Amino acid sequence: MKILQSLLLYAGLACAAAHAAPAAPDLDLGISYYTKVVTDEGVTRETRYEERWQRRAGHVWVERVLPERASHHEDGHKHFNPVKLARHVMMENGKLKLEYVDLHGRERVAIPPAEYENVAFDGSWDRSFYLVSPKVVAQIPLSTRSSTVPGARWRERERNGRFERVLWDDSRQVALVIETGDRSGQEYQRIEAQPVSKASPASPWTRLVGFSQKEYADFLD
Repeated sequence: MKILQSLLLYAGLACAAAHAAPAAPDLDLGISYYTKVVTDEGVTRETRYEERWQRRAGHVWVERVLPERASHHEDGHKHFNPVKLARHVMMENGKLKLEYVDLHGRERVAIPPAEYENVAFDGSWDRSFYLVSPKVVAQIPLSTRSSTVPGARWRERERNGRFERVLWDDSRQVALVIETGDRSGQEYQRIEAQPVSKASPASPWTRLVGFSQKEYADFLD
């Protein structure tokens, strides 16, 4: 995720800025991630994975798409692995809250802000809710690149050999594509969001009654 740093710096960790953003509709997405890095030794490393993403007012729920052989039970109970757990980001009374949910083990794990870095969370509500902050998008010039998605427009810029491209959907208030990298071809990342045609009628965070509540510190040695 390092190659997104220049884009995320504008979003920062100012979660309260979300209140100034325009209203966004409920949305369900399937998100694919692709990263390529060419090392100084000439080794090319590629990474691909997918997530299921759901947004409602004040809530964002994210689950990694895992192979069936993956054991949620083992990692959720014995070892805290945020990749294999559902991430639930909330905005309550202007304050961001984060928890990870073990659906198999029926546990909710609250994460304090001081531990966000340890669970690979950048602390940005805007990035969680829109994938890219609308304020960041507004600062990126419109591109002449055409879009096949009605209501979505490309924005892009290049500085010091590094480029940023965002396909922003005004009606859905979300980034459908985020591309970052460098002209040398050493680093490239593409995040692509595909709206789900039939949104889930029930939000997963409404089905957590009876789950035990734990703290992140419970998993530390």
